[in-house]
Amino acid sequence: MTQRIQRRRTKGWRMPEGAIYVGRPTIWGNPYRVIRQGKTTWEVYAFEESSPTASFVSRTGVEARAFAVERLLCLIDNYRDPWGADRIRNELAGSDLACWCPLEDEHGNRVPCHADVLLEIANRGDGQ
Repeated sequence: MTQRIQRRRTKGWRMPEGAIYVGRPTIWGNPYRVIRQGKTTWEVYAFEESSPTASFVSRTGVEARAFAVERLLCLIDNYRDPWGADRIRNELAGSDLACWCPLEDEHGNRVPCHADVLLEIANRGDGQ
């Protein structure tokens, strides 16, 4: 069973063998960027090389990450994602995926992450 792994900077931590890093700046990074602004504000930026602009502002990181994942799902549903399902399956199937997003919030609820979307597509057995 493949899983999402949270990358860490703690001393001695190593990414598990065979895991693939899917955060920035890899090709697998979410085109929607979540950035903390100050102590109480999170912003989601749409990927635009010329001039990024905030597309969503939130008071919580979980809400901002959920919005970024929703936007990615819209790209995928409209065949506008940067990868395509075949490439995701060919390159990521059967691998654990690592990202900096926390796995859970302070209440133990799963935090949304684009790596979960990639895992679901990569390991979909029905060919969709």
